[in-house]
Amino acid sequence: MSDIKLQLRHCIELLKKIPSGSVNQIFADPPYNLSGATFQTVQSGKMVTCDKGDWDIIEDIHEFNETWVKECIRVLADDGTIWISGTLHNHPSIGVILKKLNLWIVNDVIWFKRNAAPLLSKNRLALSTELIWIASKSKKYYFDYDTAKMINGGKQMRNLWEINAERHKTSHPTEKPETLIERIILLGSKQGDTILDPFTGSGTTGVVAKRLKRNFIGFEISPVYFEIAQNRINGISINGKVVYSEKLLQQDEQLRMFLEEKAIYHSVNT
Repeated sequence: MSDIKLQLRHCIELLKKIPSGSVNQIFADPPYNLSGATFQTVQSGKMVTCDKGDWDIIEDIHEFNETWVKECIRVLADDGTIWISGTLHNHPSIGVILKKLNLWIVNDVIWFKRNAAPLLSKNRLALSTELIWIASKSKKYYFDYDTAKMINGGKQMRNLWEINAERHKTSHPTEKPETLIERIILLGSKQGDTILDPFTGSGTTGVVAKRLKRNFIGFEISPVYFEIAQNRINGISINGKVVYSEKLLQQDEQLRMFLEEKAIYHSVNT
């Protein structure tokens, strides 16, 4: 049974309580600092002030990024990886910090959303991608190449991932698709590993980690989203078995057999 630990508080405060090197994989979708009077977004076809919540208003975003990334690297296992999602608004800051901390940049994944929302303004290109840094402490890190290849139809998986945006399951404004998180966890961890999400939001990482029989540590600063995440994760029942998404299993029969055999092998050998 997976060990699930979800806590309500600021991530930097809680990260300091985690033992060094105790986490196998980290997925982080940090605030992009896009809320406030000077930022706009589209709602119901109209331009409005962007207000995702107080958690998305940070005085010095670069200093904040460096602080939480440093703590994440401290708790990351020597062969673990950290995956950090972002857009052009925050991605450059994260990249500079990863290099400053002398981390090994494994990949920059481009997540392409073919069905991304259109852009009302006519002064720039419509946004349809998000970026995901993958980094490790050294060149020796865990990466499940075989699973990546099988998911990609028997061919090497490239760093351009076409995964459609999905209707949100909750009210959280930056909720990620379970399909995306499932791929990340499958490629970067093994059954029984510990996954950390310092910005848990509505709990998607925790839901997928539990389905895939990983342990999970999640931090959330908003009481509203903490309760949503708690309810979502507690509502998942796996009866001792790995539960892959139907979307993944329906890709092809070979992939289904590969994943089922892998789950059985792990159960027998642990």
